[in-house]
Parts: sequence; C-alpha cells; structure tokens
Amino acid sequence: MPGEFELIRRYFDRAGLADPHPDVVLGIGDDCAIIEPPSQHQLCFSVDTLVADVHFPASADPTLIARRALAINLSDLAAMGATPLCFTLAISLPEADTSWLQAFSEGLASEATQHGICLVGGDTTRGPLSLTLQVQGALPRGQSLRRDGARIGDLILVSGTLGDGAGALDYLDAPANELDCHQRFLLQRYYQPQPRLQLGQQLLAMGGRSGIDISDGLLADLGHLLERSGLGAEVNVDALPLSSALQALRPDQAQSLALSGGDDYELCFTLPETLWNQHKASLCALVSCTPIGHIRTDTGLRDANGKPLVSNGYQHF
Repeated sequence: MPGEFELIRRYFDRAGLADPHPDVVLGIGDDCAIIEPPSQHQLCFSVDTLVADVHFPASADPTLIARRALAINLSDLAAMGATPLCFTLAISLPEADTSWLQAFSEGLASEATQHGICLVGGDTTRGPLSLTLQVQGALPRGQSLRRDGARIGDLILVSGTLGDGAGALDYLDAPANELDCHQRFLLQRYYQPQPRLQLGQQLLAMGGRSGIDISDGLLADLGHLLERSGLGAEVNVDALPLSSALQALRPDQAQSLALSGGDDYELCFTLPETLWNQHKASLCALVSCTPIGHIRTDTGLRDANGKPLVSNGYQHF
C-alpha cells in the first residue's frame, strides 16, 4: 500500500492537475505554495468542505465526486467575476484505495484542465471520506460582483435552468441501466454542474455590480444578496427557467424545486434594465439568462401578486 507522499506524487502531483501556471511561483512539494497574481489584480479565496453521504454519496463514481467537488468551488469564483488561478485539496480517506484514487485524480485533472486552474498543495490523512478545497482567483483591482451591489429597480436574472440538482436526488442510488434520458440529464447536472466563470467575468467587464451563486436554493441565496444590499425583491415565479427533464419527471414540484431545492450552481445577478438590454445578446451567447424579477425598496421577497416568498434553503445544522 503506498504511503502518504507516494500517494501525493502518484495521484496529485501529475500532468493535467499540477501543471505549471504563469501565476504560480511554487506549487506542490514545499511547505507553502507561492502565488504572484497578475499585475493590478487582487486575490480572492473561497473554501468548501464536502462530506461523504452528506454532500455526495460515498458509493458514487470517484471521477464524478472529484468533478463535482471542484466545480462547486469554482462557482464561488464565478459569482464574484473572478478568473481561476489555483486550488488546494485536503482529503481524508478511510483507506488508500489505489483504483479509487486513480479515478478521483483523473476526474479532478479533467475538471481543472477544463477551467484552467492547477492544484498547488494540500493534505492527505486517514479518516472518514471528506474533501476540503480552497480555490484562489484574480479580480481586477477594486472590481467584483458582490452581494451588497444590488440597486433599486435592477432586474434580477438567473443563468441556465433551476431545480435540476435537487431533482436528481431521487436517482442518486438508481442503477445506471435503469435510468431514462431525463434522469440521466438531472444526474449530470448534479455531478457536473457548470461554474459560470465566463458569465461572471463578462458581467464584471460590462459594469455589473451584484451576484451570488445558487447553492442552497434561489430564494435562500437571493435572500442573502438582498440582506447585504438592504433591499427587497419581487420575483415572478412563472418566469423561472425549468428544464424539460425536470418538468417531465417532477411536473408538480418543478417550481418549488427551482425556488428552494439548491445544488444548481447557476448565477443569480442583478443589472439595470438598460445594461441588460445593451448586453443581452452577448450574455446569452455564453449561457441562457432569464429575467425573473426586480429589486424593490421594501425588504423581503414577494411574488408578482405581493405574496411573501419564504424559504430557509439547505441548512447544515
């Protein structure tokens, strides 16, 4: 059985995962990594811990576990408009299963390569299966999409479709050969969410101020944005973008899953209507974006008929 340092060398200090990066001065192999951000940029950081059988099934394909773990962390960078630089990984493993590690490493390398980010360090230890990833990104100095950036009258928009991640939960343990095309679509959305990095960067470049990624459910995460901005919102629930797969499988619950389900990792952002009209075509060329409401002066969330919308979203405790 390989030891800790052999595991690191074999599965993490490898091509496609720890490749040289122009902003990484020193990566894997020392006590710390050294990063030199691009000129006139600031660093931003985000960290998440994923625990087996809480944030993913322990029995899932390790390739998909790895891809999901990195993608949902990258979604935080997307929400700020940041460009990915590098990440660290602390992993605890019940045993050094080489076939599991090989598949996990391949999935991590594939996701990292897709988004131009490299692994620069971390830690491995024995224990219950859990993953802690910290991602680092770069932002032009003094610019970022922030939760406190919404303004009265802004349109509220979301990318992609909502509710798919939560809609997949019923099928996580289903045998692959028993899944239909709609169920496979929802599972792909769960295991391989698409961090909207290009969208976030484009929003920042065109003067956007406000954004958040949808991890705990639209109402919960939009509520965080409104709280930081000190404002309220009106949401047209009939305008929520829903996939054909979710509507086919969960017709009676699709709307509630889109509002409160979580695990979508799409962006929710606000823009002045004039800015949306000016840049609609270029934004939708990256990913579909749908206006779903407006920012209001009075606090709280309401639907188009003035009825309060309430959701606690996902709670860890």
